[in-house]
Amino acid sequence: MSQPLAGLSAIVTGAGRGLGRAEALELARLGASVVVNDFGQPGRDGSGEADATPAEQVAAEIREAGGQAVAHLGDVADYEQARGLVQLAIDTYGKLDILVNNAGILRDRMIFSMSEAEWDTVIHVHLKGHFNTTHFASVHWRERSKAAGAPVYGRVINTSSEAFLAGSAGQPNYAAAKGGIVGLTTSTALALGKYGVTANAICPRARTRMTEDVFAGFQEPSGDQLDPLAPEHVSPLVGYLAAPAAAKVNGQLLVVHGGMVAVVERPKVAAKFDTAKDAFTFDELDELITPYYEDKPPNQTFAASEVLGLKHG
Repeated sequence: MSQPLAGLSAIVTGAGRGLGRAEALELARLGASVVVNDFGQPGRDGSGEADATPAEQVAAEIREAGGQAVAHLGDVADYEQARGLVQLAIDTYGKLDILVNNAGILRDRMIFSMSEAEWDTVIHVHLKGHFNTTHFASVHWRERSKAAGAPVYGRVINTSSEAFLAGSAGQPNYAAAKGGIVGLTTSTALALGKYGVTANAICPRARTRMTEDVFAGFQEPSGDQLDPLAPEHVSPLVGYLAAPAAAKVNGQLLVVHGGMVAVVERPKVAAKFDTAKDAFTFDELDELITPYYEDKPPNQTFAASEVLGLKHG
């Protein structure tokens, strides 16, 4: 079995269940030594007591398969706990090579019903959590590169969402956080490229406890057929992006699900209007822009099923 990640070490956050678990197992299968991070709270909204059991179970599963893994119970949204997570990888394996940011929670609500706490908590866990771990990993890689006088090996794989790409009416906090993660990813890619580090983001589509409501109406296959929404369709892409083969893939956003990977282009200009004077007036803008939208549908958003390309089973 090919092991392109042999000799490399990795952190996967939120790896006790769902996508994170599948990603940690895949990285280990490809030869990486893994730090399995999970805060272990039972509620997908981040409620309940922290529990080391989910992370420990995945780490034990990796070791039983012949790999190397340690568990870390910690909240990546906490700056110091994120520091400790990165340091654990360095202390245990001598260095950190791969960071997969996956941890997240949901506090869904329409924008007119959302509380300040529901907004702040989701932004805190997703966006600040991604920043915290990336910050400490980047410090490590920059210091190693300066000491070596040459680029080092580093990979960041962040988790965005199609909720950012297509919008999600009941998830303004989640969609905003996932959009912020894309911005963080492209900035990180530019900042760390000279040190040998790449940073990319994925928009995964998978059936997990985080998405049980979204995909509740999509039928699961029977028998031994792999669910098109299984996390195992996502994890191979994470393994690829973490590998030497993906050295030239940097600052990219990729949608992945059910045997499909799509590379998303950066936004393009759809129309451009120039003033005939020194500056626009209201009337001139009305004359130029209003006709452009007159022939377009009044609601330019799409139903979730159209955006996701899925049909109810």
